[in-house]
Amino acid sequence: HYMTACLYLSVLVAFAACNAPPVPLDDIFIEKTFVPEECVRAVKVGDYVRYHYIGMFPDGKKFDSSYDRGNTYNVFVGKKQLIEGMDKALVGMCVNERRLVKIPPQLAYGKQGYGDIIPADSILHFDVLLLDVWNPEDGVQIKTYHTPATCPRKVEVSDFVRYHYNGTLLDGTLFDSSHTRMRTYDTYVGIGWLIAGMDQGLLGMCVGERRIITMPPSLGYGENGDGDDIPGQASLVFDVVLLDFHNPRDRITVTNQKVPEPCTRKAVAGDFVRYHYNGSLLDGTFFDSSYSRNRTYDTYVGQGYVIAGMDEGLIGVCVGERRTITIPPHLGYGEEGTGTKIPGSAVLVFDVHIIDFHNPSDNTEVTVTYKPEGCDKQTKKGDFIKYHYNASLMDGTSIDSTYNYAKTYNIVLGANQIVPGMEDGLMDMCVGEKRHLVIPPHLGYGERGVTGEVPGSAVLVFDVELVDMEEGLPEGYMFIWNDEVSPDLFAEMDKDNDEQVEPSEFTDYIIRQVNEGKGRLAPGFDPYRIIDNMFSNQDRDGDGKITVAEFKLKADEAAAHDEL
Repeated sequence: HYMTACLYLSVLVAFAACNAPPVPLDDIFIEKTFVPEECVRAVKVGDYVRYHYIGMFPDGKKFDSSYDRGNTYNVFVGKKQLIEGMDKALVGMCVNERRLVKIPPQLAYGKQGYGDIIPADSILHFDVLLLDVWNPEDGVQIKTYHTPATCPRKVEVSDFVRYHYNGTLLDGTLFDSSHTRMRTYDTYVGIGWLIAGMDQGLLGMCVGERRIITMPPSLGYGENGDGDDIPGQASLVFDVVLLDFHNPRDRITVTNQKVPEPCTRKAVAGDFVRYHYNGSLLDGTFFDSSYSRNRTYDTYVGQGYVIAGMDEGLIGVCVGERRTITIPPHLGYGEEGTGTKIPGSAVLVFDVHIIDFHNPSDNTEVTVTYKPEGCDKQTKKGDFIKYHYNASLMDGTSIDSTYNYAKTYNIVLGANQIVPGMEDGLMDMCVGEKRHLVIPPHLGYGERGVTGEVPGSAVLVFDVELVDMEEGLPEGYMFIWNDEVSPDLFAEMDKDNDEQVEPSEFTDYIIRQVNEGKGRLAPGFDPYRIIDNMFSNQDRDGDGKITVAEFKLKADEAAAHDEL
């Protein structure tokens, strides 16, 4: 019986505790049900807040909810716009913090209650989630979290910028992103094309800089918000990376110049330039390179064949010079860009290396580097000459050298055996003389060049040394007599006295005259080909024999220089 009585008594106590009226609260009670790792900002008296809530009685019965209305509750804190308990409960809350707040009636609706919804002397429970907080005194807040190593220029009012951004509310809700559109946001800064907070937040940025720009609604979209994505009275947070900017007044800039010494000539409008380049955007994004094609870019400068900025940037360059040319879009590819590689309104950066240039009016440039004393004989058209050379491009790239073969290069001047510029450069030269020749492509190998050896439109450089020369015959002659011509010339040729000269007889006779010093063939040519041509010109009827009649008739012709 004693055990039964004790058990009965404990049941009665428990039943009484469960059905007792709530213990009165003297003040609010706060239970933090979720606290974010980082407190972006805590509520202070006078702040404006946006929050969601569910209002309940202690038994869990809901009497109100902002979620049901689909809108946050927006209000100033500490200005008696809320019941006193809620005014106190919101102070110190962080964005994204969640609290269960219990408010006694004296700090809620008291003995009056609230219509048919909240009875008198009700204790109220609120499940609160803070989404946003700001103060009327707030301005734009900037937090830079990446600064580039160099910053030669910062954004100013009226600059045109290209940037990527993620736009979120203060609680982290994403409302927009340029990244998802895979296109930068491009606009002028400081002239009202943007919301005021972004206009301010972009000033002073460097290309490549990343910053968080936070702004109150007064500098964003205000009371009305923007469509379904940005609610009224919302703080905005933009995570921004600046890709490039320029000003409509900008001209090209030339930096990182490396000018070789000496620089004997600078490019002017109308010159034809061969250069290599790497092309990138201002943020370093690569878009093109002549190196990847293993071929220079060749063009006239100052005549509109390239974009205006490059036209201007190549004026005044030296052969071998390297320079960086930065070109604003109005001197580049403008608002449209070039499709996938170069976006509209993009600043362009070209790292340029000048390989060579010339002008269509250029002649061969001849510099005598050594001239022996006693230069009595000078080369002329028709002379057979022997010379050594080292050939290269203007940038020093070796093309060929006779020294590699341990033998001279042998030609007849004026016989079109070499490029015209070399012909010019070897004229009036003495044996032992050395020259430095610069030959423009129109006097060299032209636009086509020599496959695998000389690029098209390349300027050629030759260092030459004349080793030997043999005086040529007068212009138009392939054979001349050193002595008086024999009156019995035909008979001397006609060894078998059959009154006609066979090719073998003709050849043997001419070779004998040359060997005996009585006659000379043009040097530098195949003697037998010359003799064959001489025979053909004497053989009027083409029957392979020269008769007395043909011989005499041909001998009487005034202009028969390569004949007898």
